[in-house]
Amino acid sequence: MSLFERKSFETFAGKLAGVTFVDQWDSRVAKVGGKVFALLTTGMNDDVPRVVFKVSEESFEILTSIEGIAQAPYFAKRQWVSVSAEADLPDGDLRTYVERSYRTVAKGLTKKLRMELGVEIA
Repeated sequence: MSLFERKSFETFAGKLAGVTFVDQWDSRVAKVGGKVFALLTTGMNDDVPRVVFKVSEESFEILTSIEGIAQAPYFAKRQWVSVSAEADLPDGDLRTYVERSYRTVAKGLTKKLRMELGVEIA
């Protein structure tokens, strides 16, 4: 199932420890410890589903060179990408990037909160 479908997005992200969902910014937003790590949206101009997530500087350079992937609007420059359902990115790779975003954001939580949420960071 594709992460560009709400049920699949929630099922995949919901398996990660401490994840909650909210409807915000015309999107389904996945958070860990109250911090956004990914969102599924169709709120753009063309109504094409998109998954938005946080990336490293290196991943930003790689991903934004692919047609259908761009800097996410309204997010910190060069740290978030928006991946269109039409982008040439295999679903397995998309899932890997979303998991990395989760771990990156979770690392920024306090140790106490990570323990409360059952989040383990390797």
